[in-house]
Amino acid sequence: MRLDDLDPSSNVDDLGAGGRGGGGGIPILGMLLPFLFRGKMGCGSIALIAILGIGYLMMGGLGNLTGGGSGPVGQRAPTEQSGAGVCNTTERLFSCRVLASTEQVWGKIFAANGQTYEPPRLKFYTEGATSGCGYASSAAGPYYCPSDRGVFLDTGFFDELQNRFGAKGDFAEAYVIAHEVGHHIQNLTGAAQQVSAIQQRGSKEEGNAASVKLELQADCYAGVWAKQSGRLEPGDIEEGMTAANAIGDDTLQRQSGGSVVPDSFTHGSSADRMRWLKRGLDTGDPAQCDTFGGGAQ
Repeated sequence: MRLDDLDPSSNVDDLGAGGRGGGGGIPILGMLLPFLFRGKMGCGSIALIAILGIGYLMMGGLGNLTGGGSGPVGQRAPTEQSGAGVCNTTERLFSCRVLASTEQVWGKIFAANGQTYEPPRLKFYTEGATSGCGYASSAAGPYYCPSDRGVFLDTGFFDELQNRFGAKGDFAEAYVIAHEVGHHIQNLTGAAQQVSAIQQRGSKEEGNAASVKLELQADCYAGVWAKQSGRLEPGDIEEGMTAANAIGDDTLQRQSGGSVVPDSFTHGSSADRMRWLKRGLDTGDPAQCDTFGGGAQ
């Protein structure tokens, strides 16, 4: 991706090792998708990459590429720093530039629909982080916490993405961040709250199915960002497809030596993840990301 000309976002924090994310405190917006994307989304519109944290959605964290929550407002850890100066390594600088690009793209999309985009904060951490969604170790992978409106990222995950999952390239890494930003969009539009309601009142199978639709929509939103950013280079789409294929529930279940159990999926099959990422990449239109009305299965 061509990002070198972008100034890094200043909406970033360094939580340090085992840092605190600041807790909840900011209420989730209650807007619905049909209101935001008026006349485009269709009715019923409602996490890519925390691959190892499949159960985190049920605990309050959205989408670790596989899973929000709320909690009391916490105090900043003494080691926490904020601002663009936090983007002080190659991996962090790239991540901060990806975030800056998502701010530009989603800012324009929201403005075109008469809304003001409130971007998430990117929160770097190592070892583990405490947020309004609870504590998560680095093993949980990247995730989004609605009560903090924050994307939590240990950039060491990028090594695992390449070495364990075979998803190499800068766009694979950008896809991870854009997917989590997609969960932020769902937080703003009310999609995440709709899924939470389904999980609370329905069966486990119904909750899993709703989670899959939420995750696939976040994949599609990642594709929308990439398309509208105008920064894709040859080979980027292939990198994204490789990453989406590597983190499908069926692929992960096979790699773990178990049977493929579709009713247990929380993020979607490899084929579905690739399909919805590709839809966003092809159309660049968030209205085409209606996984609830568009048949995610």
